[in-house]
Amino acid sequence: MNTSNDPARKTKFGAAGNDAKYSGDANGMSVQEQSKSTSSASDRPIIEIKNVSKIYGGGVKAVDNVNLTVSRGEFFALLGPSGCGKTTLLRMLAGFETPSAGEVIIDGVDMSTVAPNKRPVNMVFQSYAVFPHMSVEKNVGYGLRMDGRPRGEIKQRAEEALALVKLAGYGKRMPHELSGGQRQRVALARALIKRPSVLLLDEPLSALDATLREAMQLELVRLQATVGITFVIVTHDQSEALSMANRIAVMNAGKVEQVAAPAQLYENPSSRFVADFIGKINLIDGKAARIDADRVKFEAPNIGAFDLPGHVEGAASLAVRPEKIFVSETKPTDPDLIVVRGEVGEVAYYGSFSNVFFHIGSGAPILADIGNVSRDIAEFTFKKGEEYWLHWRKSDTLVLPA
Repeated sequence: MNTSNDPARKTKFGAAGNDAKYSGDANGMSVQEQSKSTSSASDRPIIEIKNVSKIYGGGVKAVDNVNLTVSRGEFFALLGPSGCGKTTLLRMLAGFETPSAGEVIIDGVDMSTVAPNKRPVNMVFQSYAVFPHMSVEKNVGYGLRMDGRPRGEIKQRAEEALALVKLAGYGKRMPHELSGGQRQRVALARALIKRPSVLLLDEPLSALDATLREAMQLELVRLQATVGITFVIVTHDQSEALSMANRIAVMNAGKVEQVAAPAQLYENPSSRFVADFIGKINLIDGKAARIDADRVKFEAPNIGAFDLPGHVEGAASLAVRPEKIFVSETKPTDPDLIVVRGEVGEVAYYGSFSNVFFHIGSGAPILADIGNVSRDIAEFTFKKGEEYWLHWRKSDTLVLPA
């Protein structure tokens, strides 16, 4: 059995077409022309949410004093558990809900008196809302027909929009002749045909199976880069937000917990809630005492005491991601590592990696993601009751408020 004391090695014990161009806006201006004509406003956020709250009957605060800005051309995600207020916030952007307090500003204009159909946004709903009695072409062109656009313009722009979502030639088909992913693309084409400044997406991939959902994630990123407009997506799926968005706002109980780029959010969560909600993480409860302005001494049973970066005092949690944990049969001696003895408990095999839970004597077991890098099954097989040394870098460790 191969083992390693070097945490830099990821061995058995290591961590585990042709695009159509978006031609312009409803004024017939190209993207390049729009860019020139709006250069003076290019530094202003496309969306400004200022002190926005939404209070329903009985005093329930669905959204609680939220402040956010979204940049032009950004792919922005509102992420959080069910009931956190993310969909309510999206609906206020669309005009389907009215804020109880605060301002919603889109492209420099206060939206308080602007009707939903007059806002420079369009929305893709969770259910797609594709009309079953209309062909794909008529579904896509519906909004332009309601605006009274000429038939020739509607046909041309519908063809452009369908080519954009890789459905060229599907215009005469009916919705029941399409797959779930294709119906999703029809909904996207219908939203994009009116060339909004902002596209709002309400859990658009939740009805798709896992394989198709992953493919559509990449497709949405490609589409957003092609059209160059701002996308705001609501999702409760962390991997979906991490893989697609430029920035993510994590919401909890109507408030924004943290706004950051995906890697920053994952590696430097600002709170225990964010750390626990974004991906998998081990949280070990203990106490922290300040050493100086930027360091604390953290101590917990069966772990010991360590000097670590941090600003927390009193009850605290040591946080480390499962993929940062390495396992060996011999005890590492590197002073830059945190080392603990663990006994194998449950093992979950996922093909490319395994989740191995190690009991350390008290508290919750420690989870390590072990990459299955060899076809030799014995190389990555852990048996319940076996004991190993778990170790991870101090630099990969966070100290968070309990």
